[in-house]
Amino acid sequence: MTEACGGISFNPMKKTVFWPSLLLVVVLSLMPVDYLPAQVFSIWDKTQHALGFALLTWFGLQAYPNRRWRVMTGLLLIGAGIEVAQAATGWRYGEWLDLQADGVGILASAGLWLLWARRSSAATAQ
Repeated sequence: MTEACGGISFNPMKKTVFWPSLLLVVVLSLMPVDYLPAQVFSIWDKTQHALGFALLTWFGLQAYPNRRWRVMTGLLLIGAGIEVAQAATGWRYGEWLDLQADGVGILASAGLWLLWARRSSAATAQ
């Protein structure tokens, strides 16, 4: 079953992609890692954060197109929670720059999703 939402059609099955993906990111972020790189700032690490949260944002906005701000805010809060939890584990490191990278990914993906949604709506209207 597909529902229309402001010209955007979405399948409720997209929620079954979003939630397990989110759970996977949280679990992988908190798992012990035996060999963490001893780097103060790693470009690749920040890129992984941005790409991971960009993908989660895309999935979240596909699943909940009418709740854009809730999806974006919720993911940013989850990113902050992950960093705090990592700092408390003893085997991972919480970094606020990681949270900043999460935010960059969220904003970039939301911007692209909004452009895509507007183009899809315009194409449907014609």
